[in-house]
Amino acid sequence: ALLGPPEVNVSSCPNCINITVKLPTSHFRKNEKLLSLIDIYEELDYEITLKTRDGQHKRPRERTTREIFNTVIEDLYPNRNYCVSVMVSASLNKHSISSPWKCVTADSVAQQDYRIATITGAVCFSLTIIVIISCMYAGGFILQNKSLPHTLV
Repeated sequence: ALLGPPEVNVSSCPNCINITVKLPTSHFRKNEKLLSLIDIYEELDYEITLKTRDGQHKRPRERTTREIFNTVIEDLYPNRNYCVSVMVSASLNKHSISSPWKCVTADSVAQQDYRIATITGAVCFSLTIIVIISCMYAGGFILQNKSLPHTLV
């Protein structure tokens, strides 16, 4: 039986990329329950291929005993595009299909700080507006629901 392809998601972090892998589903059932590949093989090997503008680099084979797992590739150049493909195999089953390529640009540390500053600024600005509107409402400047006394009209 063929293994794969796994489901792969890639997100960027400062000078690194974060890879989330969900193992492919199996078609084996036991007592009407669909078995996971971990139920069948207990542990699986996975191999990540990293594609850059310089070419493809196979990373060392690693093991997992989890259905969904994360791995981080660090020490990457910031603002460069990286693509990954993951292949899963078992000791008893070497027939596998690699995942489609997923690409992402590694963040730079400065870009990450800028993003945090932007979000913080937007939250502070929103809170300021809410406070101003609340004060104006409390002071009776907006949404007046009481009519003015006759003497002031």
